[in-house]
Order: sequence, then structure tokens, then C-alpha cells
Amino acid sequence: MNVPIYQQALGSDFNLLQPEVQEYFALAPGSGQYGVGEGTFDVVGCRQDWLRPLLRLTGGEEAFFPEYGENIAFRIENHAHQDPFGRSSLTARREIRFPGRTRIFQDTTSVTTRNGAPQLVDYVGRYRRLVTDLNLGVTAEGRLRGVSEASRLFLGPLRIPLPAGLDAKAYAEQWWDPGSGKHRIQVKVIQPQIGLVLVYAGSFDYRLRPYSGGSSAQSFLPRYAQPDRWENRV
Repeated sequence: MNVPIYQQALGSDFNLLQPEVQEYFALAPGSGQYGVGEGTFDVVGCRQDWLRPLLRLTGGEEAFFPEYGENIAFRIENHAHQDPFGRSSLTARREIRFPGRTRIFQDTTSVTTRNGAPQLVDYVGRYRRLVTDLNLGVTAEGRLRGVSEASRLFLGPLRIPLPAGLDAKAYAEQWWDPGSGKHRIQVKVIQPQIGLVLVYAGSFDYRLRPYSGGSSAQSFLPRYAQPDRWENRV
């Protein structure tokens, strides 16, 4: 049986997570199920008016978007699978339902090996051109924390590491709130020269659903959740 990729990356620290957070990240390829979360973002998007025209240029990438809103409904689907290169992966597809327009934000997190240890690598957007390393930790309260590091762009045959002065880092935290009986998440993407690029924070309910037809193939990923392009370089 496959070990979930977040459990591979965290090792024994995975057991320090809140039980509900462990369940959220317990999907593995071949389970025959996918995860569905539905809830509300208290805040989501880009707060800086001057930056939004630039983000409109990248809206088609399905990684960043220019809108900003409060109390915005969203849906996330998590699909555990092997990618076309045989790596255990988790693809997330988010629908953010702004008034008058729904934005898609998608990524695939794959497990690789670095210096003999598992390493998570996140491929962002519909073309998977932006790639970052993920460093994970568990707080004393059992929350999952993640920080993106060392981003690079893949443009055709080019591999372009982003220098520290241009790179944007994502800081994420996810936990279970027993008071509301919901999962909570907060994410900030910060670029050192311009500050906060993207923020989202909110709560959601989460459940598992069986795939239509009961597919349990390790490589199965619904067509609508597949990117327009896969990337195997790290």
C-alpha cells in the first residue's frame, strides 16, 4: 500500500498532526477515492490595487488571479495519483467563486528524493511552469505548516531559478478547529520587493467520495483535473 506523500515527507512527525489533519492528508494513489472540501474564504486574493493589472496578465495560468474578496465561497478537490513519471503525487483543484467569475487555482505536489530523503516539489498552474520545494513542519498544537522555497520557472527547455530578491514565498498553515467543527487554512504569498501578493484564509468541510466507476488505478486522475502540461524536472 502506498504511503501518502505528506506522511513520507514528515516521517514520524506526521503522527503529531491533529487526527483530522492526518485524515485530510491521508489520501494515497489507488485508494479509489478523492477528497472534496467546500467552505468560505474570509479573505482571498490580491489586496494591492496597483498589482492587480499585472496579475490579470497571468490569470490564464490558473496560479494567480487579480480579484480580491471577502466571504467568498470555494471548493477544493484533492486527487492522489501517480504522475506520468511514476511519482506519487497529490493534485489539488480549487474553484474560487468570486461574484461574476470563478477562478481556478491548481497544482500538483509530487514526492522526490533529495540527499536520500523524501522531498515534496510543488508544480503550480495549468502548465506546471512554476515549481517550488516545500518544507513542512508540525506546530505544538498539531497544525501543519509549510513554506515554499527555491522557486524556478520552466520555459520550454530553459530552467530558470528565481533569485532570492525576486522569488515569492508561500507560508501556509492548516488545522482543525474543534469549536466550529471545520478545517481551517491560511496562506500568504510574499515577495520581498513588493510585499503581500496573494492571501487566502477560511474554513471548510471535507469528505471523501468514491470515483465514478470505482477506479482504483494508481495513475487515475479525472480528465478535468489534469493539467495542460506535465513537468518532470525538479
